[in-house]
Amino acid sequence: MSDYSIRSNLNTLNEFSRTDNGVTRLAFSTEEQKGKKFMRTLFQNEGLAVREDEIGNMIARREGINPQAPAVAIGSHIDSVIEGGEYDGTIGVLSGLEVVKRLNKKQIVTTNPVEIIVFTCEESTRFGVSTIGSKVMTGLSKTEGLGNLKDFDGKTFAEVLEEVGLDITKISRAKRSSYDLKLFLEMHIEQGPLLQQLGKKIGVVTGIASPTRLQLRVQGKASHSGTTQMHNRKDALTGASEIALEVEKLGRSEANNDTVATTGVFGVGPGVMNVVPGSVEMKIDIRSTSPTSKQYVLEQVIKKIGQIKTERDLSIEWNLLSDEKPVHLSSEVITSLSRNCKELSIPYTAMSSGAGHDAMNMSYICPTGLIFVPSCDGISHHPDEYTEVEDMILGIDVLEKTMLEWAGVSGRPIPTGGEGCERSRG
Repeated sequence: MSDYSIRSNLNTLNEFSRTDNGVTRLAFSTEEQKGKKFMRTLFQNEGLAVREDEIGNMIARREGINPQAPAVAIGSHIDSVIEGGEYDGTIGVLSGLEVVKRLNKKQIVTTNPVEIIVFTCEESTRFGVSTIGSKVMTGLSKTEGLGNLKDFDGKTFAEVLEEVGLDITKISRAKRSSYDLKLFLEMHIEQGPLLQQLGKKIGVVTGIASPTRLQLRVQGKASHSGTTQMHNRKDALTGASEIALEVEKLGRSEANNDTVATTGVFGVGPGVMNVVPGSVEMKIDIRSTSPTSKQYVLEQVIKKIGQIKTERDLSIEWNLLSDEKPVHLSSEVITSLSRNCKELSIPYTAMSSGAGHDAMNMSYICPTGLIFVPSCDGISHHPDEYTEVEDMILGIDVLEKTMLEWAGVSGRPIPTGGEGCERSRG
């Protein structure tokens, strides 16, 4: 087996951030920087020119016959959630590398340049906002919008960028357009059970549900639990709990629109057994492929906040962290991916994505495609996350065929080597 097989590279990349309970590789962390350094070495070993843009996205480029032509790109991310799995995002980046290794081994020269993009800060874990790297690259996020973000240690986004040698005042220079990119493809684990249940190996994504996220601070009055009568209490926890239950109720009521609603953060203060809770910090995530359904849930949550504030005499402050539009991917790329699955005799299905991905932002500047490979038992963002190497290889087959279709083959050989990935788990 090649020293640079996808399994070997995946294991090495995860060694930089493996903990006693899964993988923790947060955006801009030391662990992520080590991972990016490793990826840079892998890219350079395949003869790619590597650069990092002003927001920290890594771009590895293989020139085509026409260097001025827009590139065909494959990409994803390597940052993770806290105590997450080993496959989320990473296989999308490594699959791009495997496609390039195949081109090198076959000495194929493309008409258009080929790029692999490692997006930064895809996960919302550190700053509460997801896909920051691709948002900046596509002009969907501006400096002023990121300037107010803070991580869980109270560091501002600007301070964190400075720690890794980046300057927040220059991030607008990372913006790209359709003049730069002809096509963007992303391969990702499904993060759900549908492919496994249907017995399919590839999911061709037609649309991506987008998140609307709120941050709330519910302020009551901390007081002695033994001496404060029930009718005199301003219990922030019980008020916040009513809001959380309403979020769940609304999500269930809109399930027929593929809408989900989650209270994912719930911090209670002071957190003492014999003290009536005086404050709660909470974050709410609403997702749907239906803008109408998502807006309805948001409006009802806001209505409930007002109701609880009045009925319980609490102070409730809230702000919108993000409110993104659902994305419908390019029909032309969907057709291309579907046709190639058929020609390769790979069982596939068309499906939507409930999770956000960098592909949803890239679709604003170029035709974009997203494919899923199966997640064992639908588990993701968890140490038990697992995808068979054989399934990754099938996804790489589809990426390679689609990429060549869009990048064009010149027929002129190049004197570079490289091992192709093997159908073995190793």
